[in-house]
Amino acid sequence: MADALVVIPTYNEIENIERLVRNIVALQRDFHILVVDDGSPDGTGAKIKELQQAFPDSLHLLSRKGKMGLGTAYIAGFKWALKKSYEYIFEMDADFSHNPNDLIRLYNACYKDGADVSIGSRYITGVNVVNWPMGRVLLSWGASKYVRLITGLPIYDTTAGFMCYKKKVLQSLDLDNIKFVGYAFQIEMKYKAYIKGWTMKEVPVIFTDRTKGQSKMSSGIISEAVFGVLKLRLKHVFKKLT
Repeated sequence: MADALVVIPTYNEIENIERLVRNIVALQRDFHILVVDDGSPDGTGAKIKELQQAFPDSLHLLSRKGKMGLGTAYIAGFKWALKKSYEYIFEMDADFSHNPNDLIRLYNACYKDGADVSIGSRYITGVNVVNWPMGRVLLSWGASKYVRLITGLPIYDTTAGFMCYKKKVLQSLDLDNIKFVGYAFQIEMKYKAYIKGWTMKEVPVIFTDRTKGQSKMSSGIISEAVFGVLKLRLKHVFKKLT
């Protein structure tokens, strides 16, 4: 059985999901896939069920009744994975902003190089983003600088959503106490792993904005990230962070 599972949250990703699944399955290393679908009205979940006939052992589906947020989708996927025998658990977007070929590099950063957490980083070697307007690049880059300043996280891409966790890292975190549901979820997970002493390694990747489907970014998600970071830091200062 594969020792690695890729968790992919979806909501209306019918234009991307089949090609992504086939790309991952075709990699030289064996990765299993768990799609966490939030009741996509475009038939994403139905497409996964269809693909499971071709990949019955490696493709799994966790269906939820409605759109409940990125963070809760990942937490549901992580809990599912921890009940299995996977040692390396990944998170990845469904829209091809993350290159499936980079899964092997993230895996090797943990398996061969000994990191507990590996991060597909857009900013460790400059700004490696394709097809984003300059305003969004500055917003994302500035957000990572802001998070580093407030939290002390020694990571250049603090909001990255392309990652690999060793099983023991997720087991050490109180997943029921992860509070944020949008992109602040990515910051909270990294920060809580960091203060527990787990080692992290950033792997340079090129992030390419989606060409199909619609972005899930909103002002509410940005607001959660900005103010959520302050809450995380203050809770840690007053020893209330778990």
